[in-house]
Amino acid sequence: MLQLPDPRVFDNIQLVLSTAACLGVLVGVIYWTYLPKSESGFPLPPSPPTWRLRGHLIPPRNPFLTVAEWIDEHGPLITIRSGTEKIVIIGRYDAVVDIMEKQGGSLADRPRLVAAGEILNGGLSVVLTPSGNMWRRMRRVLHTHLQPKSAEEYQSLQMSHAKNMVLDVLEDQTNFQNHAATYAATTIMKVAYGKTTPTSATDPEARLVRENFQLLRKALRPGAYLVDIIPWLKYLPWHAQELKQGFERNRQLNTDQLNRVKRQIQSNVDVGPSFVKYMLENTQRHGLTETEMAFLAGSFYAAGFDTTTLAICTVLMAAACFPNEQAKVQAELDAVVGRNRVPTFADEQSLPHLHAFISEALRWRPLVPSGLAHRTTKEVVCVNYCIPAGTTVIGHHWSISRDPDIFPEPHAFKPERWTNDQGCLGDHLKFFVFGFGRRVCPGQHVATRSVFIASLLILWAFHLNLDDTKSLDDMAFMRGENQPSFIQFKARAPETELRRMMQDDSKPM
Repeated sequence: MLQLPDPRVFDNIQLVLSTAACLGVLVGVIYWTYLPKSESGFPLPPSPPTWRLRGHLIPPRNPFLTVAEWIDEHGPLITIRSGTEKIVIIGRYDAVVDIMEKQGGSLADRPRLVAAGEILNGGLSVVLTPSGNMWRRMRRVLHTHLQPKSAEEYQSLQMSHAKNMVLDVLEDQTNFQNHAATYAATTIMKVAYGKTTPTSATDPEARLVRENFQLLRKALRPGAYLVDIIPWLKYLPWHAQELKQGFERNRQLNTDQLNRVKRQIQSNVDVGPSFVKYMLENTQRHGLTETEMAFLAGSFYAAGFDTTTLAICTVLMAAACFPNEQAKVQAELDAVVGRNRVPTFADEQSLPHLHAFISEALRWRPLVPSGLAHRTTKEVVCVNYCIPAGTTVIGHHWSISRDPDIFPEPHAFKPERWTNDQGCLGDHLKFFVFGFGRRVCPGQHVATRSVFIASLLILWAFHLNLDDTKSLDDMAFMRGENQPSFIQFKARAPETELRRMMQDDSKPM
């Protein structure tokens, strides 16, 4: 006799199906309510497959390599998911020009960055804050102080500290990374706060800035903190404690620095011009609060310190890794400058091979390989794909720098790609070291000069070789990390003569 199944089985099956249907409806509601939508009918760029509820898995170490593999496989634009958020990543040169440069006005905004922007920086970082009135006021005061003509005024300061860096290497070549950091910190401290005494890379304030910058790099990685997916977690006292503690350290440091300059002004102490002094003396003009000024100066100092240090270290690493290319640069230096005087900014236009070498080094190992997130304020269409308004968009520096159509043999180190047939620096190529569109770094002119003069003096003074007894991780600087010293510096002139030349007028201004 046929035995019917227990009715409770049908009840359980019906319960499972009903639950699945409810979940499907819930997912659909979330999708249509919170995710950006296309008005043109074009699809989003393709997405690598993933079954993770939290979205695509991006490893914490060298995450740009994983993203680069996806771009190589799926095309110049891809879409990844972090929780319910969809992120478009651009990994090829022409696409990033068409979208982030030519349509830059539609991508001047930043997405909501709860971990990095709101918790770690209190919503006060000019780099991360969304476009709006406060961002425009901050950018305006930065541009006033850092435009190309103004940046030229810092050249004697940069020259003086670059000479000191050569002297530091002569004294101790095993810590060239600290010497680069000392050069960057001392220079930017003077520009930002008017501080005239040398700032060592081992000073507490410099160490604190670098620690916070490392924390920022971590917080910017998609999926690194659950609070970026579930924002209300930031209100839980025990959640993201390292970010909250980082904010308090940052706030105290920025406030202390601003108050020091404020006391100097009140005491009529003449410390010369500085960015903070300018802001304090023109509060009615720019309309920033003291807290906003403190964080604006702190962001300027931290970004300038970190990126300048890493850029110089990257150029020197490239010189040691590619001795034949180093020799070509030094042949140019000997022909233009000679050995009887110290090179200066006045030689800049006569050194196309040095410029090309620096450009190639920063393409070969870009400073921010994963890029920074932008947000579309209106729909953007490119190559039959649509990026809806409200979408997070990232220009992926590592992949862009390895676009084989623009940079043939992209993994090879070829400075000649930056010069034309006459051996002059060409205008046919650009690499986006300082970002894209309206979010390009306003301090780029000061930073470019700092990296140029430091690289010029070091390569004129020393021959650089890799130390075969030390290990080398040529991607460490892209992660913002120091590593055991791996370069041997050999003076290209008698050391006593080098010291004499560098000590002439070497005191900071």
